[in-house]
Amino acid sequence: MNDEAARRRQLIEATIETLADVGFNAASLSEIARRANVSTGLFAHYFGDKDGLLEATLRSMAARVARSTAARLRAAATPRARLMAVAGAALADEEFDRRTGAVWLAFWGQMTHSERYRRVQRVYERRMTSNLRHALRGLVPPDRVAPCAALIAAAIDGLWLRSHAAPGEDVADAASARALIETLIGRLVGEEREAKL
Repeated sequence: MNDEAARRRQLIEATIETLADVGFNAASLSEIARRANVSTGLFAHYFGDKDGLLEATLRSMAARVARSTAARLRAAATPRARLMAVAGAALADEEFDRRTGAVWLAFWGQMTHSERYRRVQRVYERRMTSNLRHALRGLVPPDRVAPCAALIAAAIDGLWLRSHAAPGEDVADAASARALIETLIGRLVGEEREAKL
């Protein structure tokens, strides 16, 4: 990693820490700069403005999930394993830690106010849905691929959100969320049909 990439990474990490600690509205450039031990002028050089920094932070978080998904998909040997690879990346332990959860929630709360954030979220959603559709081919009839992918994606997002916004006994942690998704996938694709593949 070159110096410029390392500095960008440092500023994004400071932004994540600040968002997790003080929330979206209180995450000023001066507070982020203080935590990163840099001047606020450095943000303009690397990101243009606060919105550019926040968009880069959201992209960085989404890219981490995308890298995890790609690695898990490479290791998956069956269609069902590919479905669980997609779910497993989105519902990984690191996506359930306090800091990461607080930051994702902060961004989700701002989606309706920012086209920039919605654009990043749309790319993330399309990638997840595409991976799910690909894994579902051959497991369900062609006319059920898209609805099943949409249902699994919605369940992944819903379980993650419930675990962070209103934790309960059914979704206490990442492992319980993954177990629920695995149950849903089993019901959608049919245990008997999958056993033949």
